[in-house]
Order: sequence, then C-alpha cells, then structure tokens
Amino acid sequence: MSAAVLLIDDNAIQAATRQTILKRADYFVIAALNPVRALEQFQRNEFPEEIRLVITDHIMPGMSGAEFVRELRKSHPDLPVLVISGLEEAEDAYEGLNITFRLKPLVPDLLLATVHDLLKKN
Repeated sequence: MSAAVLLIDDNAIQAATRQTILKRADYFVIAALNPVRALEQFQRNEFPEEIRLVITDHIMPGMSGAEFVRELRKSHPDLPVLVISGLEEAEDAYEGLNITFRLKPLVPDLLLATVHDLLKKN
C-alpha cells in the first residue's frame, strides 16, 4: 500500500487537482475541505490508513493552517507537514512547528518531489 496523505484545502478545485496529481503518483490521498473536521478525525483516529504526511493550505475558514498544525503537533510532533500558501509572509506563522513551506503556485513536479522527500525522511 502506498503512503497515506491527508490533504486539507478549503478550495475544492485546488484540493481535487492536488489529489489527482498525488493519486497518479500512487499515493493514497484523503482530501478534507474543513480543517476543524479533519483535526477531529485525526484525534479520533478515524482515517482508514495511518496518515504519513499532511498537506495543508494556510488560509482557511474556521481554522488557519497554522492553528491546525499547532493542534496537530500536540499529538503528532514528528508527522511531516507541508504547508502551501500564496503568501510568502505566511511562513512566519509556522515558526518552531517543524513544517515544510512552499509558495503557490506549486507545479506538480515540485509538489511530488517535496512529498517524496518528506516521506523518505520518515
């Protein structure tokens, strides 16, 4: 079984596009449009596979990517997290949270290379 990736993005089109790219590269992708719900599922261990990587957007309604990662780090301090944002200054919000940050637009090859590198480390 390929690595399970949790993809969180409130923009359904961007989520579907990234999901398709990752699935074609043989990753098992769980897409979530709501970070609050995704965090609840994480805390209750409700995913069908063990999540080996989280990819999240920065700006989302209800909970920012930084808030999501802060909460996630309480139970999963070493889980690889990739944050994707169109705002360069957004990276500052993740200081000390052990994440990898990439700016939008993120071309498919860079997305796949980053995912591969993060999964290889763990």
